[in-house]
Amino acid sequence: MFEIPLFPLNTVLFPGMPINLHIFEPRYKLMIEQCLQNDEPFGVVLIHKGTEAQGPLAEPYPIGCTAQITQVERLDGGRMNILAVGLERFQIRSLNHDEPYLVGTVELMPLDEHNEPVIERAGHRLRPWVERYLAVLSQVADDVNFDPDRLPDDPLALAYLAAALLQIPSDQKQTLLAAEGAADFVTTVRTVYRREVALLSAIVARDTIDMQGLFSLN
Repeated sequence: MFEIPLFPLNTVLFPGMPINLHIFEPRYKLMIEQCLQNDEPFGVVLIHKGTEAQGPLAEPYPIGCTAQITQVERLDGGRMNILAVGLERFQIRSLNHDEPYLVGTVELMPLDEHNEPVIERAGHRLRPWVERYLAVLSQVADDVNFDPDRLPDDPLALAYLAAALLQIPSDQKQTLLAAEGAADFVTTVRTVYRREVALLSAIVARDTIDMQGLFSLN
């Protein structure tokens, strides 16, 4: 176990995924500066109770993801735009409020990947659902333009990307982040995709019918 500064946010970060943050509060400017000076990551945790900015420190969910800063854009007044990449899942064992920001004593919890054939099969079953989801999503969202050929071959990397792409509430993404094993995680992501593809397809069908009715001659 080790200590790490925590950044409670209204988002869930998955390993391998990027996150862009605008740092403007004094407590987080201090935290990020210390991470940069020591070349150390911070932890991204979803807010369970409280607010993201200003006010008292929020209460986080117990499972988060470490984030390594890869790019920094410095702005006036010590503000920063940073790009960080998710590294590893962790579980908070205790919280320390001695600093202006939260510090957690955490334990890394990498997904168990011992059953590789099962994970590979789960990944093969997930891929077509991700492709279908992105194809249907592009019909209802103008800003979605993702090339399926860019999807990673590694099943766990695919599942992490798929989980990040899902347009679902953050608490549902938190449940995915908290999966106990790699095969369970990939399979659960696939289950969510099957549901979301059905929902999106229904929305597209409804909108198509509405448009046909709008231009009907009757």
